[in-house]
Formats: sequence, C-alpha cells, structure tokens
Amino acid sequence: MSHRQLDQRIVSVKPITVPAPGRGVDLQVKVTAPLSGRDLPVIVFSHGNAWSLDAYEPLVDRWAAAGFIVVQPTHLDSRRNAIGWDDPRFPTIWRVRISDLHAVLDGLGDILLQAGGLETRVDRERIAVVGHSWGAQTAGAVLGARVLDADGVAGEDFSHSAVSAGALIAATGTGDSLTPFAAEHLPFMRPDYSTMTTPALVVAGGEDRSRLSTRGPEWFTDAYHLSPSPKSLLVVAEGEHTLGGIAGEAVAETTDEDPARVALVADAVSAYLLDAFKVDDTAWTAFGDAAADGEGAWSISGK
Repeated sequence: MSHRQLDQRIVSVKPITVPAPGRGVDLQVKVTAPLSGRDLPVIVFSHGNAWSLDAYEPLVDRWAAAGFIVVQPTHLDSRRNAIGWDDPRFPTIWRVRISDLHAVLDGLGDILLQAGGLETRVDRERIAVVGHSWGAQTAGAVLGARVLDADGVAGEDFSHSAVSAGALIAATGTGDSLTPFAAEHLPFMRPDYSTMTTPALVVAGGEDRSRLSTRGPEWFTDAYHLSPSPKSLLVVAEGEHTLGGIAGEAVAETTDEDPARVALVADAVSAYLLDAFKVDDTAWTAFGDAAADGEGAWSISGK
C-alpha cells in the first residue's frame, strides 16, 4: 500500500547537538523531512539496542516522504559509545533514553531551526513518539507506561505533554516471563501499560520469538492488550523482530528480509498517526479494509 506522495523529495540534516546536561556524551540527532510542505507533524523516533541516528532509514525515509518531520537521537547504548552490559552506566541507560526523548521534545524548536528553518513549517500540536524494541519501551514511557520495581510497584510518570500519539514496534511485554539473563541484566524490562493512556499503534510480528522471554510472539502484544483505549494493533503474520529489515536493508540483525514488509510497517504507522492527529483518515481506513479483505498476511484490531 504505497501512497502517491512517496516520490516526494526529502532531506536529512545531521548531526545536530541537543543540550543534555550531565549526560557525559553529547546527545546528537538527525532530522529528516520533506523538502516541501507546511504544518508538518513530527515523529521523534527511539532506536533499538545498539543502533544510532543513522539506522532505520527504510522507515524514516518513507515517513518523511509521507509528510512527517522525523527526529532521531543516538542513545547511550549505541555501539558508537561501547557501553556494554558490564559498564557501570548500563543499568541507568533506560532512564537516559527517556531523558533523551524529553530533551528532544523540549528543544524541538531549536533543533528544527538548525535543520534548515523547519521551525516555520512544523505543526507543534501534532507530535508523536515511535520506537522499535528497546526504543518501543522508551517511547512507551513517554506515552505514559511505567516501570515496575522488584516489588511490583510502578515507578515515576515519564509522560510528556507535547506528545499526543505514538507507535510501538516490537515492544517488550510484561516482566513476569523474563529469562534469567534478562532478569539479571535488564530488570527495567517490567513495563506497566495500565497508565499508557495516549493513543498508540502497537506493531507485533507473528513470528517474533524473543530470547529474553519464555513466552511466544504474543508477548509483543501486551502493550495493546494491557493499556487503556484508544489503541490499535497491527500483527504482521510472518514478521520477526526486525519486521522485514526496518533498521536497514540486509543489516546483520535482519532475520526476515522483506522490503514489502518494511513498507507495510512504515505506511501503517504514518497512516495511523495521520488518523490519530485528525489530519486524514483515508489511509488508515484503507488499511483496515485491506486487512479485512486480505490473505491473512497481517491483521488490524482496535479498541
């Protein structure tokens, strides 16, 4: 399902440094946007473990061509920073990731000014956060999800008032089925979705089997089932954790390379957000119709 505007020319600007006191490493972002158009909505995107602002081009380029300004920070866990599991900074990186998204949201005007005058072409009332894998948990926190401690008590509220919609791609489920490795190294992977009130699309792969959980692919649908409405769920039947290669064509982590699947995920997110932002509901409605008429390659649910 391609949209007619996907032949639109886009431009990327990088790196732009964002003020982030006490972080230890400069917070840098990449901004990708269409060359033309005004009142452009924004996607702030959080990458998966070890990636950077240079990844996820197949997603980001399609979003920009569909009329979004996309801002991509590089989080501390990027390979570029060489912070491993045993680094003393690692246990708090999940918090720094959330702070990164807040810094981008708080500094958006200056970021867009440095990205070639985009601050005059943005719609500041239509801002979304989107993430993949660890980035989906990061984005989920900004949408209102919390993290449970060892006693099952929900931690602080990291939501941001500027954000009015989002999308979580391959978001980790509840922490009660973590493997021993995950429980030891990733104790923050205990999301509480009961407070995630912001409208969001949850994208899950029907063949996504995590080595961090003893549950199967349905683990990745918890963010939909356990959060308050309004929410939508896209399940890509044959999709694995990289959903066709959303981080990049033929990158090492891609186990299910399929450019059409990547385009499906990208276009579903942009269509959902345009509907959630009340800009245009035609593409999202068409997705629902196509799923109903389809061969079972993907399905959409809503609540």
